Amino acid sequence: MTKAVSPEEAQALMAEGETYVDVRSEPEFEAGHPAGAVNVPISNMGAGGLEPNPDFMSVMERAFAKDAKLVIGCKTGGRSRRAATLLTSAGYTSVADMVAGFSGSRDAFGRPSPGWSDKGLPVETGAPAGRSYADMKKR
Repeated sequence: MTKAVSPEEAQALMAEGETYVDVRSEPEFEAGHPAGAVNVPISNMGAGGLEPNPDFMSVMERAFAKDAKLVIGCKTGGRSRRAATLLTSAGYTSVADMVAGFSGSRDAFGRPSPGWSDKGLPVETGAPAGRSYADMKKR
């Protein structure tokens, strides 16, 4: 079962040792992501926009045990919701979906829902060693 969490709740879970998995594309991740996050894109930039990453589940299954405590995040919440659903369907037992994403989203009434970066939470850029998608694929 997936639980929905706010950016502040996601940060608290990370402080307790949970892993934040940013499922945005590599260029999005490198432009800015929650400090300490790892990158495993659920989709990649293709000629026609975002295209599904066929290696998403295999990389996740090599990198994380089914009982790993994971927080899943993306830009506005759509991709993380998809990724969290895939992971729980594959037997992952502790998956949290950061609903507002990195950049924020809007609720059902169109009201802004601030994301990680809007909240002023710790952000880093680049592809940190051991946490970039290239490194995650090697696990």
